[in-house]
Amino acid sequence: MTVHKRRRSKRRLRARQRLGKYRIERLLATGGFADVYRAYDTIEAALVALKLPHGNGDEDEVLDAFRKEIRLAARLDHPHILPIKNAEMIDGQLVIASALGAGTLGDRLKSRLSLPTAVQFAEQMLSSLSYAHRKRIVHCDVKPDNFILFPGDRLRLTDFGLAKVVLRTIEGSGSGTLGYLAPEQALGKPSFRSDVFSLALIFYRMFSGRLPEWPYEWPLPGFERVKRILPPEANALLRRCLEVDARKRFEDAVRMEAAFLRLKPKILRTSRRRQSPPANRQSDWRQLRRREFARRFGRKIEANHACSRCGGPIAEAMKACPWCGADRRIHRGSTSFPRSCPRCHRGLKLDWRFCPWCHGPSIGPASTRRYGDVRYTARCGNPNCERRELMPFMAYCPWCRRKVKQDWKIPASRDRCRRCHWGVIHEFWQWCPWCTRKLEASRSR
Repeated sequence: MTVHKRRRSKRRLRARQRLGKYRIERLLATGGFADVYRAYDTIEAALVALKLPHGNGDEDEVLDAFRKEIRLAARLDHPHILPIKNAEMIDGQLVIASALGAGTLGDRLKSRLSLPTAVQFAEQMLSSLSYAHRKRIVHCDVKPDNFILFPGDRLRLTDFGLAKVVLRTIEGSGSGTLGYLAPEQALGKPSFRSDVFSLALIFYRMFSGRLPEWPYEWPLPGFERVKRILPPEANALLRRCLEVDARKRFEDAVRMEAAFLRLKPKILRTSRRRQSPPANRQSDWRQLRRREFARRFGRKIEANHACSRCGGPIAEAMKACPWCGADRRIHRGSTSFPRSCPRCHRGLKLDWRFCPWCHGPSIGPASTRRYGDVRYTARCGNPNCERRELMPFMAYCPWCRRKVKQDWKIPASRDRCRRCHWGVIHEFWQWCPWCTRKLEASRSR
C-alpha cells in the first residue's frame, strides 16, 4: 500500500466504455494517484495500459505530478524502462498510454524462480535503475509491481510518479510503498541509496523466497537458503545493500550494478556446482511436505503467500500461520483485490461496505457498481442484508457486518478445529489459522 493520502476517483470507467480512441476492457490496478486500465487502441489495433489520475482531472496538484512523470519518462530511453506511447487530455481527463505487459514482477514472484531466471531479472532491474541514477533521478518507489513483465522474461521499470530529480539536495515526503521502503525514506529523506535498499529487498525476496521486515536484523528470515545457493561474496553484497545505515550502502545503483556484474559469473557457476547438503535433510523434508500441501490444497484455499517467519504457504484470509502459529492479524503480502483494508491490509472489493476479514470501522463502497465474483459460495444469515453474498473464510459480512456463523470447510478435508469448527488439515498443520489455537488436541469430526 502506498504511503500517501489516496484521492478517490469521481468516476470509474466501465468495460466497453469509450475514451477517445480507446475502448476500456477492465481495471488492472488502483494506486495512490491513479487507476490503470487494460484498453484497446482502436486506431493502432493494439492493447494498451491506460493510467488515469484520481480526481476530476482539473486538480493542479494531480496534474502537476503526472506532467512530471510524463516529462521524466520522456527523458529516459532504455530497453528496461517502460516508455510512454501517448499522453493527452481526453474529455477533461489526463490519459497516459503505455504498452501492455503480461503482468508484473510481483505476479511472477508468487511462484518460485530458478536461480538463472532470478539472476537475469536482477541484472535487468539494475540496468534500468542505474540508468535512471545516471540521469540524476531517484525513483522513490522501487517495488515488484513497478517492474512490468513482457514476453521473453523482459522487465521494464515504470511509475516515476514519485521520482525526484536531484539538484543539490532532495526534499522527500515519506512517500513510497510499505514493505519496500528504506528507513531514511520513511523519514522523508530519500536518496539514491534508498533505491538501492528497495531493490536489494526485491533481490533478497527472489533468492530467499522471503521478504524481510523491520528492524532488518541479521540473519534475516530465509538467509539459510541464500547462503546455500549464493557464494559468500554475493551474500556480502546483499547485506551491504540492506544496511539500515544508508552511509554503509552503495552510493547508487551504478556502483551496485558494477559489483553485481563482477559476481554474476561466479553466482551462476556456484549454482551449477552446489546441491542441497545431506545434513539438511530435515529442511528438505519440510520443503517436500509443503510442496505436497501446495499440490493438494494450495489452489483450493488460495495459499498464494509465504509466512514471514517459517516460509510455509498461507492464504490471505488466515489470522495465524498454520505451520508455526505466527500472528497474522495484519496481512503483509500483496493482494489480488483492487483495494485493501486500512486496518488489516487484506484485500477488498470495490462495492463492499465493511472489511469481511477484521472487525474494523466502515470503509464504505468505493464504487456504486455491483461486482460479481465466482468466489461467492455462501449467503449471510441476516435476512435483511443487502446482498448476503459471502466468500469462503469471511469472518464478517461485507454488506451488513454481521458475524458469519457458517462453519467454513476446506475442500477435500473433513478435519475441523475443535474450538472454532472451521476447516483445518491435521496432516499438515499444527495451528488453526482461523482462531489461532494449537491443533494438538483437535480431532477430525
